[in-house]
Amino acid sequence: MTGASTDNAPPGTSGDGDCLPPGEDLLVTRAVEGDEEAFAALVQQHAPSLTRLAVRLLGNRTEAEDAVQEAFISAWRRLPDFQGRSSFATWMYRIVTNRCLNVLRRRGPVVPLEEADDVRAPEHAVSPPRIAEGRDAVRELRGALGLLSPEQRACWVLRELDDRSYEFIAEAVGIGQEAVRARVFRARRRLAQAMGDWR
Repeated sequence: MTGASTDNAPPGTSGDGDCLPPGEDLLVTRAVEGDEEAFAALVQQHAPSLTRLAVRLLGNRTEAEDAVQEAFISAWRRLPDFQGRSSFATWMYRIVTNRCLNVLRRRGPVVPLEEADDVRAPEHAVSPPRIAEGRDAVRELRGALGLLSPEQRACWVLRELDDRSYEFIAEAVGIGQEAVRARVFRARRRLAQAMGDWR
């Protein structure tokens, strides 16, 4: 991944949560000029959502926090290359996604989403048996996610858990929209097969 390749697509839509918050454009400008306080403000602003993404991809909070920290260090070093053709949020999503993909590829078999807080049994289940059933289904889903390739997992997580558009995912992962659609489709089909007993 090079600095030039992470910043060459149009900004995402407001439906992606990719529009700049008030004052963020100024923070980015100052950070590009070397203002450490401005960059620290950007880190504080984006770290929670990026950490959620990394946890969903890696299934391990410690690894996720390390990946996000490394991504911000990389971003700080590469800020002079940032030209604003995509938003800072999209740029950071791509850096974090690629770091997580590298971790998954080195790791081999994907670890289930053990610590993803938003992949869990519903709290409104009406009885202990229903609660237990819901938890079993979540465990099955976590295991099924381990069957996906890192690339399929990334596209599925961004689409299904992060509610991102295909355009946003294409920019974040660095592939075309049709490739994103194909990976999401294959991931859904693989998960549907693995979760057949729960449909």
